Amino acid sequence: MEDISWMTYIMLILASYRLTHLIVFDKITEFIRRPFVKKVKVETDDGVETKEVPTSMFGYLLKCYWCAGVWSAFLLGGAYLLFPRITYVVILIFSIAGGQSIIETFVGVNIKKVDYYAALKKKD
Repeated sequence: MEDISWMTYIMLILASYRLTHLIVFDKITEFIRRPFVKKVKVETDDGVETKEVPTSMFGYLLKCYWCAGVWSAFLLGGAYLLFPRITYVVILIFSIAGGQSIIETFVGVNIKKVDYYAALKKKD
C-alpha cells in the first residue's frame, strides 16, 4: 500500500464531508431518502413542527450525519486505495465542492452577523 500525502488526505476529508452532506441534507438526493423516512408532527414550545423520522436502519443511515460520514469516508478512502487514478478525479471534484461549501457557510454566517449588528445599531 502506498503512503497517502497530506494533500491527498485533506482532499479525502473534504470529499468525504461533501459526499456526506450530499447524502444527508441536499435536496437533489431527497428522492433517495424519501422511501426510508416518514413525516411525524411533534409539539414543541413554538407550536407543532413536522420532522422526518427514519423508518429503518437504512433510513437512519441516510439521516444521520455521523453514520453517513463514516460510510462515505470508508467508500472514498477504500476506493482511493483500490483505484487511485480513477478515484482521484472524483475526490478532486468533491474536495473542491467541500472546501467551497465550508467557505460559503463561513461567509454566510458572517454576513448574517453583520446584518444583525447593523440592525442593532440602527435601533440605538
